[in-house]
This record gives sequence, C-alpha cells and structure tokens, in this order.
Amino acid sequence: MTKQVKNAVGRMIPTEINGEKTVPFKGIGKHRPQGRKYAPPIPTAIDYPDNGNKVIGSLEEALVKCGLKDGMTISTHHHLRNGDLVSNTIFDVAHKIGVKDLVWFPSASFPCNEPIVEHLQNGTINRIEGSMNGPLGRFVSQGKMKGTAVLRSHGGRVQAVQDGEVKIDIAVLAAPSADFFGNANALNGPSACGVLGYATTDYLYADKVIVVTDNLVDFPNMPMEIQGNYVDFVVVVDKIGIPEKIVSGTTQITKSPDRLLIAELTAQFLQESEILKDGCYMQAGAGGTSLAIGYYVHQILKSKGWKSHLGFGGSTKYMVQMLEEGVMEHIMDAQAFDLGAVASIAENKNHHQYPVFNAYNFHSKGNLTSMMDIMILGATEVDVNFNGNVVTHSDGYLLHGIGGWQNCLHAKNVILPIPLFRDRIPVIKDEVTTICGPGEMIDIIVTERGIAINPRRKDLIDKMKNSTLPIKTIEELKAEAEAICGPSQKPVISDEVVAAIKWVDGTVIDVVRKVID
Repeated sequence: MTKQVKNAVGRMIPTEINGEKTVPFKGIGKHRPQGRKYAPPIPTAIDYPDNGNKVIGSLEEALVKCGLKDGMTISTHHHLRNGDLVSNTIFDVAHKIGVKDLVWFPSASFPCNEPIVEHLQNGTINRIEGSMNGPLGRFVSQGKMKGTAVLRSHGGRVQAVQDGEVKIDIAVLAAPSADFFGNANALNGPSACGVLGYATTDYLYADKVIVVTDNLVDFPNMPMEIQGNYVDFVVVVDKIGIPEKIVSGTTQITKSPDRLLIAELTAQFLQESEILKDGCYMQAGAGGTSLAIGYYVHQILKSKGWKSHLGFGGSTKYMVQMLEEGVMEHIMDAQAFDLGAVASIAENKNHHQYPVFNAYNFHSKGNLTSMMDIMILGATEVDVNFNGNVVTHSDGYLLHGIGGWQNCLHAKNVILPIPLFRDRIPVIKDEVTTICGPGEMIDIIVTERGIAINPRRKDLIDKMKNSTLPIKTIEELKAEAEAICGPSQKPVISDEVVAAIKWVDGTVIDVVRKVID
C-alpha cells in the first residue's frame, strides 16, 4: 500500500497517485509552484497546406494522423453537455484500432458519457482525470477503474496543464461552426452552444488539435474563439450535438416551497447585510434555487434603482433578462446554460465571451474570482467547521464533478443556499465525507430553517445582530436536522483510494475511497 501523509485539513493523502508524487494540500495560498509554464512542441507552417484547408475525411483518419497510441492523454470540452455526440466516438475509434490505456481528460462528463464505462472495462481507457457524473462516478466508486481518477476544478484543470502535470497529446474539440482552417466558435449552426470557454487551454497547450464540426462555414469564421493557427485537422460530421440536450438539466426556477423560501431568505440576507449593492459583481449557478435567488435579486435591484455592474456566467435566460432590463451592465460568460443565453451571446454587445482560462486561472496575474462580491454556490454536504463537499454524497458515492466551485470560493462573500436535509438525510455533518473546500472560505449557509454565518465573519455577524431573519449557529441547524431525521450515518468505505481531489493550486486536498456495498 502507498504511504500516506496528513495534509493541512487533516486528511490522509497518498504520497503517490498514478505513479506520480503528490503534494499534500498546505493551506490557502501556501503553495507556490516554481519554474515556467509547460509549452507544447514548436510547430511549423511547412507541415500544413498552403491553401489553409485542413479538412480531413474522418475522425479516425485525424486521430491516426495525430499519432494516436497507447497511454496518450485525450482531452475534450463539455459545452455540448448532455447532448454531446463527439467524445464517446473518440474511444470507439481508439478501441477499433486497438489502442489501450488512454487517459481521458474532459472538462466535465455527463450521463450521455455512460458508454465510456465499456471502454474502461475493455482497457481502451486507463482512467479519467476530470469531473465524473452519475454512471462514471458510480463505476469509479466501486473500485472498477484501472487507474486512479483525478478530479480538479475548472481552474485546476488549467493549472494542471500549465504546470505540465497533465500533458495533452490530442485535443478533440467539438465546434458548432468552423471554417476549413480551423477557426471556430459556438454562435451559429444546428449545435450552437454560445461559447467554448473550456476549450482555450486545450487548443493552446495540446500537442495536436482536432476540431470536429457539423457546420463548415466560409473562411474567415469570426469571432475566432478557437484560433485556426493552433488546429491540425478539421473533421466534418453530420451532427456533433443534440440541441435540446445542450442545456443544463435545471434551467427553470424551482417550484418547491422549501427551495423558494431558501431563495427568499438568501436575497433578504444579501440586502440586509449590504452585500447586495449598486455596482456589485455577482455569480450564481443554473440550479432551480440559484435561479430563484437571481429572480429575487433582480426585483431588489429594480426597486432600488441599482445595477449589478457585472454578472459572470454560466449564463441563463434569467441573467440575460437582467442585462436586457438594465439591472446588469455586463455578462462575462464561459458557458451558456440555456438557449436564451446562447442567443444573447450572439446578439447583445454587453454579453461577452470570457473563457475560464482567464476567469479561474491560478497561474495568471490575478483573476475574476477574487473580484466577485456575491458568489452563490451549492453543496452536497457541509460540516460544523463550514467545510464543503460537492463530489460525493453521504453514502460515499462519487456522483458529481467540482466544476468551478473551488475557484469561486475566492470571492468576497460565498453563500451556500442548501436544504437542511435531502431524502431525510441531514446535509450538515460533524465531518463531510469529502473535503472539496476548506471552511475558512465559506461565509454563509442558508437553509429553509435558518441562516448560519461563519464565526470568522465577525463583520457580518455584527451587521445582522438586529435582523429579524432566523440567524442561528451551524450547530443549531445540525441539531434541528437531526431532530427531524436522526443522526447522520457515515458511509462504509475501504482504504482503497479510487480518486484524488485536487485543490486549485495542484495540491491534494482529499481522496475518495472505494465504497463497500
């Protein structure tokens, strides 16, 4: 068994994962990587067509010409979400030609990627280094994957590539429109998804880049969100995505009375605490509760005559309404969650494409996250020390990815609007199953039965001491949940490590262990 050491949040971490030495989490801002950013090999225009036409007959031909072989790392992005028709086919091709032990490096996976399980079983794929959802996470939790999974935030994915921790051999990037040279964007075509904000890292750093499109347009295809100068081959297929599935699973405001109450309490807290103010910067997700919070915030801004200066997306039609009604001045967007947002990016001059390469990059000279005044996030669990979990459930199963969650914790005010219990299982624990973010970075927890402020935020506690809102300690909220549901049961797990959870700086903050059914 690999030696283990205790990291700064008290979790035991293997000193080696997938044959590489690990760096245990040291604390916020304590790890400073040295050296220079990784750079891919220098290409030369001599090797490319003088007429600029890089269109090739098939994905199989492109992969072979890129030198696909055993053990390579293949990257993809997830902008097509659950409508993706490209990523699975890469590994169908690899299996057909007999390639083994590949590493899949997606920016995220979705239920549509369940067929990948077959390629994990037949040896085509050794492991996944990226967010795993649903069937893939369950497969990993059961200890069935050959290699050890590595989960990173969206910004952590950028960091890993820039550090050379992950070397992308071939990036296969689905693009809703592309020209023959490889200039690509997501604004038009039958599979339009708005932006390609997760693909920037891949096309800049991969050794080889393949653009796959179902909408070949005339040169030059503007704007160039993927620049053709970095592209090796263009593959034209019948269909890259299913439009009705290229949206978030939850793009409607919740109708649950409890969730609506959480949203209303959150908005009231933001107003009373004066976190919500004229000119604020804000970010919220696309879940039903987050959308409801956005609606209530919209009404407050309108009634006060205030404007949010900036909203960062994942964008939705509700954020677009704020822009179009003048209560939000700019949207900066790395991902479109619904078709209203997709249309807005093409039409509204103040709806800007802004990749996570810029917004969440740990190795840049500052980034957007620390500039945000309001950050609305979710969690599967929190504990009495305000530590947060977003990847596993209380049964120990790995069913979600990190997304941008860890990066967003660097905002000025981080709020988790979460139910006190789910399926009669308390959400607040003595200790979370998996630590994805340290409690010192989570400021406020809002539930349907009360609001807990992190004791570190004495400024907020003082400001809210005369509030009529149900301000409670986190211990009181935990006790209330357990009085209704009974105490939480810890999952039954083994010592076998099936996945590593990286922090934004590349250190290991926790691991996921095999579930014993």
